[in-house]
Amino acid sequence: MALHDLKNELSSILANTKVETYGRLTQVCEVLQRSISYYNWVGFYFANHEAQTLHLKAFAGEPTDHIVIPFGKGICGQVAVSNENFVVPDISAQDNYIACSITVKSEIVVPLFKNGKNIGQIDIDSHAPDPFSKEDELFLEWVNEQVAEIIEVP
Repeated sequence: MALHDLKNELSSILANTKVETYGRLTQVCEVLQRSISYYNWVGFYFANHEAQTLHLKAFAGEPTDHIVIPFGKGICGQVAVSNENFVVPDISAQDNYIACSITVKSEIVVPLFKNGKNIGQIDIDSHAPDPFSKEDELFLEWVNEQVAEIIEVP
């Protein structure tokens, strides 16, 4: 399925205020994982800037032990510090990688901003080597812009 074809479905999910915020994010993760063949694990981490940690709040895919990640650790932790997209075509080439599963071959992490502040990120693992394109990055930036609209930050 083409990425842009998912926009209406994702917008509808995020607009459904009858479902609590993280429930909607879980639904977004499920749609992405189900609809895009190389999105094998999809999750949203949110930052606790005081503790300098990321916290997993919604995901689809195999359960992970990595529900709290320190800033700077792994790909997600590096994005919390850099505020930039990070595409990893081959996770075995990364020194600062947190292994979640032996089946993961690549990863993309895109920061989520609200009012100019990095409040979290979407993290996607793939069992395929080097599947992520610029189109994925732009699409996930769009997803995060939509998510930022429903997230309340103190």
